[in-house]
Amino acid sequence: MQALKHQARKLKKETYAIYLACKDPRVAWYAKLLAGCIVAYALSPIDLIPDFIPIIGYLDDLIIVPLLIWLALKMIPAAVLNECREKAEAAMGQGKPSSKIAAVIIVMIWIVLAILIFVWMGQIWQR
Repeated sequence: MQALKHQARKLKKETYAIYLACKDPRVAWYAKLLAGCIVAYALSPIDLIPDFIPIIGYLDDLIIVPLLIWLALKMIPAAVLNECREKAEAAMGQGKPSSKIAAVIIVMIWIVLAILIFVWMGQIWQR
């Protein structure tokens, strides 16, 4: 269990390092775009796939997010990443970052999906 907690802390630190790298001018625009989306989702208090859904609810937390973080890390220059990791290590002691914008976007996605399902069900009932 201790190893799992260590991995979770490391993942949080890497996520924050990616966030810092998004602000660095030495990082390519496409890497910034991908990294920004990943960080916003990873720091969002709301998941796109809610955890209460059996099995697939944890799919994004256990597989998708770590793979996307790995991809973003590969796209960021090593020198920039090392600097950002040092800054992230220092900043992580100051509190837990979160992304309210990503939470709003995810809520909007769920609302749109609910509306689409409602409209679709209405069309089925009219037949």
